[in-house]
Amino acid sequence: MASMNDNIKTVEAIYDAFGRADVGFIVDQLTDDVDWSSVSELPIAPWHGARHGTAEVQTFFQQLAETITVTEFTPLSFASNDTDVMTIVRFSSTSIRTGKSGTMELHHWWRFRDGKVYHYRGTEDTALAAQLLTD
Repeated sequence: MASMNDNIKTVEAIYDAFGRADVGFIVDQLTDDVDWSSVSELPIAPWHGARHGTAEVQTFFQQLAETITVTEFTPLSFASNDTDVMTIVRFSSTSIRTGKSGTMELHHWWRFRDGKVYHYRGTEDTALAAQLLTD
């Protein structure tokens, strides 16, 4: 069984992989049946909504890359227990279509089973996302 520190190290490695656009590494840290969701009341951005399985998670990252340019991704805080890691990340991006930029805090909840992520929930400032993505 993975320890709290192992789970935090896995999330840190996922964040490092995100910084170098290594989606393959990220997917390797997930269970085949991963339950992945970028939570939003309305589908404001293409990456919002539920994904199931690693193929759909790859689509999440593709939609993100086609829509925004990430200009900052700084983990600010990590908390964990035996199965879960919670993080807060300062996130800045620029919309490829509108050219608008903004900064927000992301909240991520990672749940682990046998050393791999089987459940992910991410929340963001959806009002700011809507502002950046619309004319």
